[in-house]
Amino acid sequence: MTRIIAIANQKGGVGKTTTCVNLAAAFAVSGRRVLLIDLDPQGNATVASNTDKHNLESSINEVLLGEVDARDAICDTDLNYDLIPSNSDLTVAEVRLVKLEGREQALSKALATVSDGYDYILIDCPPALNILTVNAFIAANSILIPMQCEFYALEGLQSLMDTFEKIRAAANSKLEIEGLLRTMYDARNRLSWDVSNQLKDHFGSHLLHTVIPRNVRLAEAPSYGKPAINHDRRSQGSIAYLALAGELIRRQEDRNKSKPKSRDAISSILSEAEGVKDYVK
Repeated sequence: MTRIIAIANQKGGVGKTTTCVNLAAAFAVSGRRVLLIDLDPQGNATVASNTDKHNLESSINEVLLGEVDARDAICDTDLNYDLIPSNSDLTVAEVRLVKLEGREQALSKALATVSDGYDYILIDCPPALNILTVNAFIAANSILIPMQCEFYALEGLQSLMDTFEKIRAAANSKLEIEGLLRTMYDARNRLSWDVSNQLKDHFGSHLLHTVIPRNVRLAEAPSYGKPAINHDRRSQGSIAYLALAGELIRRQEDRNKSKPKSRDAISSILSEAEGVKDYVK
């Protein structure tokens, strides 16, 4: 069954796109069929997936407006996952979308034609609570929230949670919190510890065990047009995202109450790099 995950936080600079592309790569490494949807007009996930955002035959823009079928907008990234790209044209589409009937369900309807071909569909949401984010929440099964362990990262979280509750009540009763993900974590920083503990106290089981450290490979990989996992599999950042993929796969198996057929597979992937346990807290 396809799992659609919206990766969202209205605060920019928290590692949202980094999480999206590296989680897509990590799922792909585990043998999952993955589609990444860039729903951000900045097109950063598109660039990080080795795709020229300035030279697109079609994009999520045309898909949302009903001008192109979703399957016709899919790009082969040569990174073992598929991509529906984005660029600044999406800003224009956002304005046009507001005027359309059924605008909130545009993405959900578009994905109905392609979802059966994938195990995971990841949606990189814009850093705002707008019509694009609402579309993502209505189309998704769950929301993954990357959070930097700093004070300002906590501000605005309540607005995101309020939007989540409103969407659940009005349009998508099955929407869940996939988890809160601690990103750019610096164990030497007392503030990181304090904020992390606050998140544990307030969100309990919603807080993912995996933490993503500050890592230069994660920062430089987009300039090579690839996720860190494809750039340097044994970097600390790559190891952490492999651990995250393993955690989410196990959670999905628990939800389905199925036998953990993939546990051995993901364990073998993680064993390629030492220190995975260091990123599971």
